[in-house]
Amino acid sequence: MQGRRSVWFLPFLVFSIVALIVSCHVRAAGTIVVKSTSFEEGKAIPKKHTCDGEDVSPQLSWTGVPAGTKSMAVICDDPDAPAGTWVHWVIYNLPGDSTGIGENVPPREVLPNGAKQGKNDFRKIGYNGPCPPGGTHRYFFKVYALDTLVDLPAGATKAELVRAMEGHVLAQGSVMGTYSRK
Repeated sequence: MQGRRSVWFLPFLVFSIVALIVSCHVRAAGTIVVKSTSFEEGKAIPKKHTCDGEDVSPQLSWTGVPAGTKSMAVICDDPDAPAGTWVHWVIYNLPGDSTGIGENVPPREVLPNGAKQGKNDFRKIGYNGPCPPGGTHRYFFKVYALDTLVDLPAGATKAELVRAMEGHVLAQGSVMGTYSRK
């Protein structure tokens, strides 16, 4: 009886160990660490970066971009919006060797470094900050390393960018801030 149990247990144990090793390797290889000097992970986004202030984009920086990255993309959205996820910023074709974005990116379709900005859910080009109708909302700044330049004109929506990125994401990461209006 004991021999039969060990026969069943051994393949299960081997499978579990292999699955654990593979999942750890994939997670480590595909994660970008994203930070901001404008706000700390999980903390309040300063008024300066919201509709109640100057409404300027925050600074973002990232590390862990894999070799072979041709371009970077950033999407900022609010999953707590009453009508569903609300998009605050879409920017793509940032240089693949970039390590961040400075504060106050101008609302231009094409930036001097060749990056393109898309249309947010305010129907504007560039960044529009937090402006929740009530309660505390979360804002995710998601950064993607891509193995290609995205073949989209400036002004693309989040949905168009996500479709264009399919099969091209080498790594990704995010930083989240919160905001509630007083």
